[in-house]
Amino acid sequence: MLKRVFVAPDPGRVRLRFAARAVLGIGAAVAVCGLAGQSLAGAVTGGLAALLALFTVTDATVRGQAVTTALLPAVGLPVLAAAAGLHDHPVARDLVFLAVTGAGVYARRWGPRGHSLGVFAFMTYFVAQFLHTTPGQLAALYAAVLLSVATAATVRFGAWCYERRLPAPAAPAPSGGRGLARITTRQAVQATAGAGFALVVGQLVSGQRWYWAVGATWWVFVNTTSRGETLVRGFRRVLGTAVGIALGLLVAVPVAGSAVPSAVLAAACVFGIFYSAAVSYTWMMLCVTLLAELLYGLLGVLTPGLLALRLAETAVGALGAALAVLLVLPVTTHAVTDGWIQRALRCVHACTAEAAARIAGTPGADPAPRVAELEQLLGRVRLSVAPLVHPLSPWRDRKRRARRVLALLDDCAREIRGLVAVAADPEASHDARLAAACRRVETAVEALTGGGALPAGTHRAVAVEPVLAHLHRLEHALAELAAPLRGPVVLASDRI
Repeated sequence: MLKRVFVAPDPGRVRLRFAARAVLGIGAAVAVCGLAGQSLAGAVTGGLAALLALFTVTDATVRGQAVTTALLPAVGLPVLAAAAGLHDHPVARDLVFLAVTGAGVYARRWGPRGHSLGVFAFMTYFVAQFLHTTPGQLAALYAAVLLSVATAATVRFGAWCYERRLPAPAAPAPSGGRGLARITTRQAVQATAGAGFALVVGQLVSGQRWYWAVGATWWVFVNTTSRGETLVRGFRRVLGTAVGIALGLLVAVPVAGSAVPSAVLAAACVFGIFYSAAVSYTWMMLCVTLLAELLYGLLGVLTPGLLALRLAETAVGALGAALAVLLVLPVTTHAVTDGWIQRALRCVHACTAEAAARIAGTPGADPAPRVAELEQLLGRVRLSVAPLVHPLSPWRDRKRRARRVLALLDDCAREIRGLVAVAADPEASHDARLAAACRRVETAVEALTGGGALPAGTHRAVAVEPVLAHLHRLEHALAELAAPLRGPVVLASDRI
């Protein structure tokens, strides 16, 4: 698991920059809150607002990201006011919490912006429960949110806007249909049902920390589509929380209440959250758990008993999510998996075409963004087939086929990276064999994706021997993919 986080490919060091900028942006936001005279509660609220502004905003363009960031307070502040106003009205508070949960998931139908605003609304309501916010605190917390989002935006769009040179993030899989046929609608119903279970049972476990269970249910649903993905994520959330609690006993408890060590460790946790998010949900949850323990230490309430309660509430939340995806309008894995695999294969062809054009000297040809897009798509493929390759999966034949598909797709990605590295060499010379090799790659992709139209590419006959070697190995990997993809590896997963 450790190797997966620190050895995983990071083209252009995107994950490293993502994590480093998060530490800078969140640290600056907390510092600004402190200079503005905010209390600890204000600093926590501001830090969370900055974290969400840097973590959840994933629009395709920098302009779109800026607009979404500016809209975050527009949804967060009214929700914060509602949570504070209902502080002394438990029934109404709980019903509104469930409504915010359902609306936050349903908002995904409007793409990345809807997703970001939905997450921000939910977490704003959540932090109000965490801090027991009352109406008298609203003015200060409003200021904290506005200052922190503005500070995070300054870092993201001013001091460190590396997204200007990156491809658009991989878009969510299409969610067709209307009404309950739409995946986002089904997920909204599932999330509300799961959160309702978590809320009731969580309150039976603890009348003070019940919101942990609701939060666990919510985050299990984030960035998942099928019931298989959700079940695996629930398991990983519980595992990451358990490991994080064990580590917290060794790290967070001894430094509880000490500002400087807690701040340093909190910065490390923020880095870990952002750096591991794309490759390991378990590691991300470990860092989230340790960060929460450090905050509770600063609030003066951290005890081993509290950590045990957090684990119990997390398990309740994961159970609520599992029951919801199994019993309430289940979404199967097949269509989602097939869609991501086909998009990854089409991107393989696009990368090949761009690399060929770059070697041919075509102005503006740059395969690097395509490689980053391919890595994003492969991440979505891994998430989608995770239920099949999980160690607890009882279907051995499907697991074997799924692992074969992932291994061959990784082979494709490795050859593409090598091809792009060679394409960057200005000494590349003309070779007519490149055009034929590229055409064979195109034919292989068309065969694997059902003959659909592929993006037009430039196939000028220019190459060197290393380019042909990468193309031949790429062609071989694509040919090998035919057998497992035509087998039950994807179709059988609709039972999960």
